[in-house]
Order: sequence, then C-alpha cells, then structure tokens
Amino acid sequence: MRIAQTRLSIETAPREIKEISAQIAHWVEHQSIALGLLTVYIPHTSASLLIQENASPDVLHDLVAFLRRLVPEDTALYRHNDEGPDDMPAHIKSALTQVQLTIPVTDGRIQLGVWQGIFLLEHCATPHTRSLILTLLGE
Repeated sequence: MRIAQTRLSIETAPREIKEISAQIAHWVEHQSIALGLLTVYIPHTSASLLIQENASPDVLHDLVAFLRRLVPEDTALYRHNDEGPDDMPAHIKSALTQVQLTIPVTDGRIQLGVWQGIFLLEHCATPHTRSLILTLLGE
C-alpha cells in the first residue's frame, strides 16, 4: 500500500465555480498508483467542493443562482458579519455543499462519469488563493 499527498493552490475569482479536474487528474497520473482512492479536501470554511456536470455552462450558472436565492446576502439575517455581508452566507453555502470528496482511481486515473467534473466553489465576494489537500491511497 502506498500513500501520496500534495497541496495544490488554486486562485479563485469572486463567487466562482471553477473546474479543477485537470489539475487533480494530472497529479494522480504521476503518482504511480494504479488502483486506489483519492481524497480531495479543502481546509476552508467559505469555499467548498462539488462533483457536477461539466458539459453545459448553464448547470454552473443555475447552481450559482440557486445558492444566491437559498442563502441571501443580507446582514440583517445574520449575527456573524465579521468580514462583510458575504461572510456568513459563504459559511452556510460551504456547510450545505462539501469540503471533502472521495474518488476511485483505476489504471492510474480518476474515475469520473462521462459528464462529471470536480469543481471548487468560491463563496466569497473577493478572490482568494485556496488550498486543496490531495491524498491518494492505493497500490
């Protein structure tokens, strides 16, 4: 059994849903682990991860619109506004989505569905440099 781990830095734009499949797949393909499990973890409370359709940009547009309706940016609704009106909404959006993904690896490649991609969701109204911790366990 082998374990490989790295930390990736991803630059985000405000409230961006950014596909990161290629960066992750590239790293996995260079680890000499043919069969295993990949964990992708984002150690942030105002950003999250998602596996979703990567063929139609309308899917991402609709997800952003839905999250804005579900979690409005209104300081009157929240006590925690330390970093501005997007602060607590960003935390809520992160809580409703995921901060960790587990993806099977077969023949040294991540196993996503035909229309699936891995996305980083930036919930803040400002750009950030986000860290991802990738851990690959297998043989």
